[in-house]
Amino acid sequence: MSARISVYLQPRASMTDIVGKRGDAVHIRVTAPPVDNAANKALVDLIAERLGIAKRQVRVVAGASSRRKMVEIDGVTADEAT
Repeated sequence: MSARISVYLQPRASMTDIVGKRGDAVHIRVTAPPVDNAANKALVDLIAERLGIAKRQVRVVAGASSRRKMVEIDGVTADEAT
């Protein structure tokens, strides 16, 4: 079982947090800059921490260099992920 969620990622924010919805995507802010994959790593860390799962269960499957991303999360349902 795995879930895919659409994410709007805002790098270089003042704090790392899940803000809410932005259109059909979950709006997430991270303090990491969008260089050397740092913002994507921070996104994976935040999602894994909030869901109480291992980081290896969370991956960016589309939009790695974009603010709009598709994230796949193993071991959770779509309802648990959003």
